[in-house]
Amino acid sequence: MPALAILSVQSGHSGVVHPRTGPEMSDIALFGFAAIGVWLVRRALRKRFAKTKPREKD
Repeated sequence: MPALAILSVQSGHSGVVHPRTGPEMSDIALFGFAAIGVWLVRRALRKRFAKTKPREKD
C-alpha cells in the first residue's frame, strides 16, 4: 500500500501554474470525440426511425 501512495504522489500535479494561452491538444481531442459521438448517435437514430412504418388507421 505505501508503494501505491508514492506512485500517486509522483504522477500528480507539479504545483506550478502555467497561464493558458489557448486550447490544449486534449481539449481539441475531446471536442473531436464528442462531435463524432453526436454524429454517430444522430445517424443511428435517423436509421432507426426511418425503418419504422406509420401506424395503420382503422
